[in-house]
Amino acid sequence: MFTGLVLGRGKITARRRGEGENLLTIEAACDLGEPLVLGESVACSGVCLTVTTVKSDKIFSAYASSETLRVSTLGRRDDVNLERALRLTDRLGGHIVLGHVDGVGRLESLSPAGQSLKCVFSFPPDLAPYIVTKGSIAIDGVSLTVNEAASANFTVNLIPKTAELTTLSNLRPGREVNLETDILGRHIKRLIETGAISPASDPKSGPKTGLSIESLILQGY
Repeated sequence: MFTGLVLGRGKITARRRGEGENLLTIEAACDLGEPLVLGESVACSGVCLTVTTVKSDKIFSAYASSETLRVSTLGRRDDVNLERALRLTDRLGGHIVLGHVDGVGRLESLSPAGQSLKCVFSFPPDLAPYIVTKGSIAIDGVSLTVNEAASANFTVNLIPKTAELTTLSNLRPGREVNLETDILGRHIKRLIETGAISPASDPKSGPKTGLSIESLILQGY
């Protein structure tokens, strides 16, 4: 589990293709803090990978399956954002990020907005229910707030510090990015689909069966 507050940038320096998976060698361009440990999780541009080899304080290897490369940008670009897994005692400065990419989006436009940059991204249609105005989204592993959400695109503001520390400084129209939507929205949608909870009662038809979203909130979910 991660927060979307990345440590800095890195680069995929080598790829070794195998049957159904690829071994990636990644070199950090930032301080990773304490030494890496075999088996720990590192988010690489929002994709959770397991460290299989530690070559130095800043160089490690990890396997990425063919499916991971298919649904993310790891197979298409070498620059990555790096974040180590969250400790239970850490501050949750961003939002809950699992490192499970939902799909690839694309930057449609970039324009100044004060000291920040206004970024408009398009996204795959199946992600529309999970991208909401003022909600959270991870873009290449970076936790950002959705300013406005439409049926086919959304906007975020990118502050100078975030751009400086991450690969988002390389954003240009047409660039593809990894997207992970807020896990809470995905769980609520699934619970509604399976009938475990119901939307708010309709005044005309009366209360619906199953637990309501309001009751779950009152119970602390």
